[in-house]
Parts: sequence; C-alpha cells; structure tokens
Amino acid sequence: MDYEQLAADVVAMAQQAGAEESDAMLQTSTEFSVTVRKGEVETLTQSGSKGLGLRVFVGGRMAFAATSDFDRAVLERLAAHTVALAASADPRPENGLPDGPAPAPRPDLQIYDPTIEALPTVEKIAMAKQCEAAAFAADPRVTNTEGAGFGSATGYTVLANSRGAASGYHSSACSVYCQPLAEANGKKQVDYDYSYARALDRLTSPEEVGREAARRVTRKLGARKVATQTAPIVFDRRVAARIWAGLAAALSGDMVFKGMSFLKDRIGERIASEAVTLIDDGTLVGGAGSAPFDGDGLSTRRNVLIDRGVLNMFEYDTATARKVGGGVKSTANAQRSYNGAPSIGPFNLFVPAGIASPEEIVAGIPSGFFVTDMMGGGVNPVTGDFSTGASGLWIENGTLAYPVEEVTIASTMEALLNGIERVGSDLIFNSAVVSPTLQIAEMVVSGL
Repeated sequence: MDYEQLAADVVAMAQQAGAEESDAMLQTSTEFSVTVRKGEVETLTQSGSKGLGLRVFVGGRMAFAATSDFDRAVLERLAAHTVALAASADPRPENGLPDGPAPAPRPDLQIYDPTIEALPTVEKIAMAKQCEAAAFAADPRVTNTEGAGFGSATGYTVLANSRGAASGYHSSACSVYCQPLAEANGKKQVDYDYSYARALDRLTSPEEVGREAARRVTRKLGARKVATQTAPIVFDRRVAARIWAGLAAALSGDMVFKGMSFLKDRIGERIASEAVTLIDDGTLVGGAGSAPFDGDGLSTRRNVLIDRGVLNMFEYDTATARKVGGGVKSTANAQRSYNGAPSIGPFNLFVPAGIASPEEIVAGIPSGFFVTDMMGGGVNPVTGDFSTGASGLWIENGTLAYPVEEVTIASTMEALLNGIERVGSDLIFNSAVVSPTLQIAEMVVSGL
C-alpha cells in the first residue's frame, strides 16, 4: 500500500469536507520482545499496529481524530466527523499549519536497519539467554535475575498536509538488557544494564551487557548509610541523563509561556558553569530520537539550548511560538504520534563529551559521593529545586571505597548547574536523552 498517497488522500477528504487546512500522520509498526529468566523463556510477544491521525483547522478552530481502520469509507467518515467536530472548539489565533516550506530532503539519518526485522526469532531468544548467562557467569554472588531480554521494533511514519507536502521515513530499533539480583550475607541488591541502537551492528554484545549488569549489582552489596554532610557529587552518566530530562520541561516554551519554568526571563543569562553546553539535535545520525521532520512537518534541526553556561533559547512547536509572538518561531520540536496532537519535546538531548574519563574524575576527589541510582523526586521545573533519594558508592582518596544507600541529595538546579566542574568522556547515544558523567562541586547529602 502507498501510505504517502493514502495520507494525502485523507487530507484531500478533509478539505472537501470543509477544512481550511489539515494534516494527517500515518504510522505503522512491528514490535517483538522476549524475556528470559534462569535460561527459560518467560514471555514472547510479536505485534503489529497501524493508525492515522487527522488534524483539521476551520476558522481558527482545531479538531483531531484518529483511526486504525484504513478502509476508504471509514476514512471519509473520519474526515467529515473531524471537520464537524471543529465547530465545537474555541477559535485560537495560534491554530494552523506551520509557515515555511515542506521538509527538505536530507542525508540518510541511519535510523533504519532492515536486518533487525529479518533477524530470526531463535537468534533473538538466544541473545536474551546469552545476556543472562553472562551475568550469572560473571560472579557467583549473582543468584537470580528479574529477567533478561531482547526487543526490536520497525516502523514507517508519514506526514501529509493540505499544502501538498507528503513525506515518509522508515525507522528501527533494537535493545538487549539484563536485570540481575546479587546476594551476600543475607542482603540482596538488584541493578541492570542495557544497550539500545537503531542498527543491529551498533548494539553492544549481549555478553558484555550481562557482565556489566553483574558488575553494577555486585558493587552494591554491603551498602551502608553515611553521615549527613556537604560533599562533592559525581553523577554516573545514566543518572546524569535524568537531570537533563527533568530540565527539558523548564526549557519548554509552553512551560515558559505559562510562567511555570524557573528559567523564564533568563535568556542570555548565565545559568550554568562554562563546562555546560546542552544540545538538542533531531538530525543526529543514528540518534535514538532522530527524525527528518517534526510533528508539525518542519525539518528537524540542531538547537543549542545552553551555550557554555549561557541560556541560549527555549524550544517551541508552531502553536506555542505563535502564542508567544514577538517574532518567536518554532524550533521544530513538535513531538507527535498518529493518535495525538503535537506537543513540545526534545529529539536527542545531550551534553557533549568532555575529555576526562569517569575514572579520572573520581581519582581527583579526596572524599565524595558517586551516584549511580536516583529514586523519586529530581528536578522541579517550576521552582528549580532538586531533591532525590540516591544510592551509589562513596569516594575516598580518589577511589570507590564502599557502596552507599538510603540517602537524599538536595540542592537547587541553579546551584547544581553552576557547580558542574567536569564533564566526562563517556557519552553513549543509547536514548533520546543522554549525558556523560558529571562532577558537581558540592551538594547536601542527607544520611544518618
């Protein structure tokens, strides 16, 4: 089936039904997952889905509806129903398709690998089993697991609008993970490791993921509390990514427009140390969140949100940029699936890698806290507060001395951002929001 033509046909149906402007997003996907535990398959699922979402604009009013039935009569009724639905909405000046040209052709973003879909099921199961077996073999204290698995997905996305644009792209992803349980002296700990990639040949080997998962969980055994104090903090790259994910809400133009961001009215000001540059790049080759166009149909781009500590910009979709006015334009950050209207979000959010390895960062700290897990809390985008439960390892004389748990770390985001002294070299693009290891000058550690 020609899905680009189908999406264009639905747009034409909406126009014939009375829409002034309209667009349609069509998506198809095939997903596979297998979970194993102690060498036996626990769950195995494979599913396929498809759907089309139609957005129409009539007299400044907007309406949206979706269907998974591509029968032409159903689509004609969808178009007529959506246009009729718009009559019940309130008119808003920001409603309408984006200004500007259709998405321009761009070089291959390398976000589709056909070998993922062609991989035999038996090999997918084998990868999950290999991952778990490697965790068990790595250390005798690994006595159980909460599962290991392999997952994959392929899809096709099309966006067509009433200005004659119709574009589509294929995408794929695969992942392998293991969540082992380790035990010593009657105490148990759980941790995990994973790898995610757009192409099969970029996936970390299952054995390496299993061994790393075992290393992470066994180093937590014998964890203790520490006394309440102020100390240097090192955030492992996985938990550092959660800081930027929390900050993304404060960088949303919608939150800023509503007065619900602690960063409102701060454009051009220093909000972080010079070590911090924060980038959102929808054009990143092989990126977990990369796409040729956003949910409004604009070509994705590279946005530098924080430039060497200075707040450079917020992110907008078309509607929010129009609400703000004053020459503000969309930053091509409309995120959308077929069954929902666009909203603002990052594509590939990251801090560029520094030159120091995590080991070198730790080696330079006489006494401090290496955070490997955060539980609850985190960034409050409205107030700018930061507080979370944490666990990890205590640093003494530049080495990881012993595991720590049941503590709380707290600060303000402004103090945290300005306190970033070193950025690690260990950036791995295995999610839409990633980070290298970060060293913070000091934070309050609340324990005993």
